[in-house]
Amino acid sequence: MSAWWLRHRGRFEVEIVLAFFTGAAAFVLAALLCSAARSAHVPTLVLGPVLVAGVLAVARYAGVVYAVPVAVVTLDAFDWYFLPPLRALDTATVFVLAVFILTSVLVAEVASRSGRRAHEVERDRSALADAQAALRRVATLVAHGVAPADVFAAVAREVGQVLGVTATYMSRYDPDGSATSVGSWSADGTHLAVGTRAPLDDTSVSGLVFKTGRPARMDDYDDASAPIALVTSDLGVRSSVGAPIVVGGRLWGVMIAASGDNQTLPADTESRIAAFTELVATAVSNTEARTEWAQLAGEQAALRRVATLVAEGAAPAEVFETVTREVGILSGADLARMERYESGDSVIGVAGWSRGDAPELAVGTRFSLEGASIAAMILEASRPVRVDSFADAHGPIAQEAQGVGIRSSVGCPIVVDGRLWGVIAASSKSAAPFPPGTESQIAEFTELVATAIANTEARTELAASRARIVAATDQTRRRFERDLHDGVQQRLVSLLLELRTSETISSGREEPRTPLSRVGDGLSDAIDQLRELSRGIHPAILSEGGLRPALRALARRSAVPVELDVTVDKRLEERVEVAAYYVVSEALTNTAKHAQASVTEVRVETHNGTLELTIRDDGVGGADPTRGSGLIGLTDRVEALGGTLVIVSTEGAGTLLHAQLPVDAG
Repeated sequence: MSAWWLRHRGRFEVEIVLAFFTGAAAFVLAALLCSAARSAHVPTLVLGPVLVAGVLAVARYAGVVYAVPVAVVTLDAFDWYFLPPLRALDTATVFVLAVFILTSVLVAEVASRSGRRAHEVERDRSALADAQAALRRVATLVAHGVAPADVFAAVAREVGQVLGVTATYMSRYDPDGSATSVGSWSADGTHLAVGTRAPLDDTSVSGLVFKTGRPARMDDYDDASAPIALVTSDLGVRSSVGAPIVVGGRLWGVMIAASGDNQTLPADTESRIAAFTELVATAVSNTEARTEWAQLAGEQAALRRVATLVAEGAAPAEVFETVTREVGILSGADLARMERYESGDSVIGVAGWSRGDAPELAVGTRFSLEGASIAAMILEASRPVRVDSFADAHGPIAQEAQGVGIRSSVGCPIVVDGRLWGVIAASSKSAAPFPPGTESQIAEFTELVATAIANTEARTELAASRARIVAATDQTRRRFERDLHDGVQQRLVSLLLELRTSETISSGREEPRTPLSRVGDGLSDAIDQLRELSRGIHPAILSEGGLRPALRALARRSAVPVELDVTVDKRLEERVEVAAYYVVSEALTNTAKHAQASVTEVRVETHNGTLELTIRDDGVGGADPTRGSGLIGLTDRVEALGGTLVIVSTEGAGTLLHAQLPVDAG
């Protein structure tokens, strides 16, 4: 009976019938009680309160629909069977009684429904006000740009309190087919911890929403899979309703309201949840936009830093290290690495970076390309690739990755002038894979690396070409000096000897002697000039004695007094000695021609593998290094050897020339 009562109570026709028969039964009981009280001479003041108490009891436990007819028939019974004159229970009385009961029941039902409607309206108004207030609070958080985690927690709390449910859960859908809790709330404080991951299947609300993209509900979890059943059992969930969270047109996650009792959640639960999911979507969208903007700004700043290094001609090692660090930070990796292909079957690390205390993969170590690795996959495919798990991978690089805890990697090729030069790879210890777009993010840096490598190779080739030109020039100069000495000079000496012999033979004849003497003197002067020219082309003293005696000879022949300080005691490479000699020679020549100086200081010393030349005069200054082939030629010669040449010449303050040349012991 109780089950039937609970199932059918509230229906209009059932309520009318039940109330009518309740009134009839109450009339019978009241009539019997009043007749007995009259026979026993019970005072009215005693019987009246008893009857009123009965009516109040019915009102308390059965409701106004039943209390009104009970009150009417009780009053009739008291009037008809306790107060005189008494009334007989004939057909007319029964009819009147039935009319009284039916009328009272109808009036009571109408009054009850009006009361319930007013109560429901008030309740709905209060619920709407609560919902609007909750939405305003969440909207304020979203508008202020509060962290997503705080917004998620606030939404879970507000939804739970507005709906009056046992618990609420908000989850994010992950690419690996699972859902991660990002916010939760429960009335008793026992709720799903943030970060908890759960599988997606058809036995859970989150799985149904993910599958259909629409709201879903489950009224029981009797057929749930083992993982879902375990979670719902621990949390005391009996039924739940979920609504999708859609961000930018894509299904981002789900908001779930759960009940712990046997009653199903109201039919409007989905729509009431949906009002909050729109705010969640806005918060997520705003956060993602800010994150993307910040990431883009960081990426552009990183690219500018690397581009500046490349434009300034920084050493490749510095560029490699900077690019690897920037790639690791921007991609959110734990480790990053740059490798160069040494051959078709191995790579060598040229730069590495790690976050925090994560160990770096050894730089300078050579690895075979056997087995699974980013480098091997790129060598085969010549395009960006990724490895989402190294758990079952084999090979030396895979073993190295497993040893430092790497679980996934993504990498891009470095292509220099059409050839595959190397690879940049970012690696993570997290189970979650790298987000889409990581490859294109890394690729922008590989282009800068390729430019740096191409520039370096071009500079290397240029320096080698300049060095070859200088060496060829020196060889040509020495060959010319040798040809002058061994050819023309020797021939002139022979002619001079023959002329002197002819002069001796004809010494008895006075007339031809004077012309022969003049010719001999002319040949002697020509030979002296030729020797001087030969020494200027490539001084023999430099080849025979080294830099110190050669510079002393220059100082003695200088038109301007020279204070010479040479602390180089050992022989250097021939190309270095020749370059140093011509730097000093050209400087002394320019001083004599243009400086109007009274003295020139020349200091030559070696320091940390560098030959340093410092030449200073006290002349008028104002020399322009860009004018005149002499200084430009010196600059080319010095830079061809990997050195530097600096000239400082201020008007009225003399001229300073400082050259540095890398040296090796000769």
